Amino acid sequence: MASPSRNTARKVRLLAAIVVLGFAGPGRPAECARVLAVETMGSKSHWNFMSGVIRALLDKGHGVTAFTPFADGVVGENYTRVDVSGEMETALAVDVYKLKQKWSSPFGKIDLFLKMSRDFCDMIYENGEMQTALGSSDFDAVLVEPFMSHCVSYTAHRLKLPIIYITPVPTIEMLKRDFTGHFPNPAIESNVFAGHAVPETFVQRFTNAMTIAYVLVAKEYSEWRLTRAEPKHYDRVPRVQPSLFFVNGHFVSTSPTATSANVVNIGGIHLNTPVRDLTEDISEFIEQSPDGVIYFTFGSTVKMSSLPKHVEKAFLETFAQIPERVIWKYEDVLTDKPKNVMTKKWLPQRDILSHPKVKLFISHGGISGLYEAIDAGVPILGFPLFGDQPKNIAHLVNSGMAISMDLFSVTTGTLLKNVLELLRNETYAQNAKKNSEIFKDRPLSASESVVYWTEYVIRHKGAAHLKSQALNLTWYQYYLLDVIATAFAFAFIVCFVIYKILKSTCTFALNYYCSRIVKSKSE
Repeated sequence: MASPSRNTARKVRLLAAIVVLGFAGPGRPAECARVLAVETMGSKSHWNFMSGVIRALLDKGHGVTAFTPFADGVVGENYTRVDVSGEMETALAVDVYKLKQKWSSPFGKIDLFLKMSRDFCDMIYENGEMQTALGSSDFDAVLVEPFMSHCVSYTAHRLKLPIIYITPVPTIEMLKRDFTGHFPNPAIESNVFAGHAVPETFVQRFTNAMTIAYVLVAKEYSEWRLTRAEPKHYDRVPRVQPSLFFVNGHFVSTSPTATSANVVNIGGIHLNTPVRDLTEDISEFIEQSPDGVIYFTFGSTVKMSSLPKHVEKAFLETFAQIPERVIWKYEDVLTDKPKNVMTKKWLPQRDILSHPKVKLFISHGGISGLYEAIDAGVPILGFPLFGDQPKNIAHLVNSGMAISMDLFSVTTGTLLKNVLELLRNETYAQNAKKNSEIFKDRPLSASESVVYWTEYVIRHKGAAHLKSQALNLTWYQYYLLDVIATAFAFAFIVCFVIYKILKSTCTFALNYYCSRIVKSKSE
């Protein structure tokens, strides 16, 4: 817990930053905006996406005050960081089994996800610097990752500002109904936990529909229960619907779906920094390899040394049988390491993948790393573990630049076979280059899109005209169930009236005919 004097000093610094951002200085653009950014997840990959958005705004001359537990990724004189690392738990180098168990399935986890979101809101709104910021009128927009709950919109409510949501995964299927008003279509949109790119078979469409329905119902029920069991101050104010939604998606990594006008794909935004020169030892290791290099990492979240021993052995035996050199991100000392393998605790991932001698990327399927490989045109061997990773890899398998494997059942034989397939079959490299060209061919870069649409929302005071009418509809109105019910009721009434008329007519005609027969017989 920070001391009172430290809190006072931090408040003074924040107020000074607000004052500095509030007045134009020499050379500062007159139209410069002031953005309050809040990182809600203690994951480095999530911060990579948020920091990319922040850098794009800073490069254009806008000012950003960011609440984040991470100190790296952003620098600039118009940037103010409020450190919340003391209050927020960060997920770095976590045991691979724990990650898979916690994040690989939505079933029984929706309540946990919402509780995490609300715990963050409790933490951030009790923060002294945030309370100071909420009393300020010197911001123009709020930038925040919603994760699973609307509680983050309280900031925009207090400041009476437009809010821009960002999501570091390439799909908003789980958030689509809540934040855009539209329901995901289970016939064409796979749930983030589905494990397939698009539902192609009947079984996939059935399980996908059931999963999406479960997530929607479970989320609505859990949020309803939590807001009534533990009502907080942010539950007592109206929700502020997002003016804009920045999504870490691109057509290479996700299938096109119908969406709202305020959803903007900016996949690869974290690539808005130049590729740097490699350190001498890494550069020499790559350059002196006559057969090329394989880069192997499971990102910052997964602790590579927690791999099961049989899995680690399979990788070591495979690498020992190929001529290519391997650069492996590994936290501890690796015993029985082949001569063609280099290990380091940290590696400049994008800089390595951009080297022309890198022939293969072995990855867990985190979208940031996949975009770096796509950008560089490098084939991928994927071992998806949790979250959006199976779906991410499945898309690239469909595009012909990747092969997917199960990490925990891997053997030396199957691993060697797939590594050689990716290295020796030029089709994968050709498809990777093709995807790279598609990825880079955009009317606006990801950074330019961020700047344009953020400025657009600020210029148009929240750009309410971008929001879908679906936000104002209930679920039965959205699916026209009330209209369909009315149409059926009307059709039923018409049919019933016709039936009654026909019945009465027939009865009258029959009675008339019978009476004529009786009359004729009596005569």
